[in-house]
Amino acid sequence: MPLHIEVLFSPAEFAALSGRDLSATTCVVFDVLRATSSMLTALNNGAEAIIPVSEIAEALAIKRKRPDVLLAGEREGLRIRQELTGSIDFDFGNSPREFTSDRVSGKTLVMTTTNGTRALRSCVGSERILIGAFLNLGALADLLGQIPPDKLLLICSGTFEEAAYEDALAAGALVDAMARLSSVSQMADSANIAREIYLRAKDDLENALEFSRNARRLLANPDLAEDVVVALRRDSVPLNAGMFDDGSIHALRGFGCRLA
Repeated sequence: MPLHIEVLFSPAEFAALSGRDLSATTCVVFDVLRATSSMLTALNNGAEAIIPVSEIAEALAIKRKRPDVLLAGEREGLRIRQELTGSIDFDFGNSPREFTSDRVSGKTLVMTTTNGTRALRSCVGSERILIGAFLNLGALADLLGQIPPDKLLLICSGTFEEAAYEDALAAGALVDAMARLSSVSQMADSANIAREIYLRAKDDLENALEFSRNARRLLANPDLAEDVVVALRRDSVPLNAGMFDDGSIHALRGFGCRLA
């Protein structure tokens, strides 16, 4: 089936989604550094579900009702602490290295990040909302190739209100993969732009990230620098995607098939 692909590059474009009919659209959300990389890692390591919320207060309200959930998230790139919550430290920040199987297996996480969770919630009303990163790129492309949607919208979460280079790279990599796997009937200019960015950088992604504001910030922090390396490990998570549905994200190995 012919496929239409479009890319949104920055949070400034999120608001317009509420006025669009997305009922026949599959959205893939990228927040490579680091929310979607962390989500996929947590799901692959056995997390039962992830509940994305926009605000710290929402996360705390869920924790009061469900004391068993674990809290994850960041502000200004750092784990949310008592100074921001007024009561407790969050269990996790937003580093994929934190979400090990011994800490998350069988657990439900509530996560709030600056942009990634906001991007997810902006897609509500789509046919499907999937989580993407370099970590699952090949499996995600295979999944979309096997059951292609009519329309594919790739959402780059960005940095604050601006575009993020690493998200554009990942979106471009998926566009390139889909162009090789599927019959693309219409590729929006935005998809062509993302693909060209990726094709120019694909042979040396680590050095390409010198153009990424997020990467430079993380690399300057010795405690977080390794996150950049981890997030670029293409196809290191053997998971097709996470799917956001009914308020939470679950692991997927095929549309409609949730992992136990």
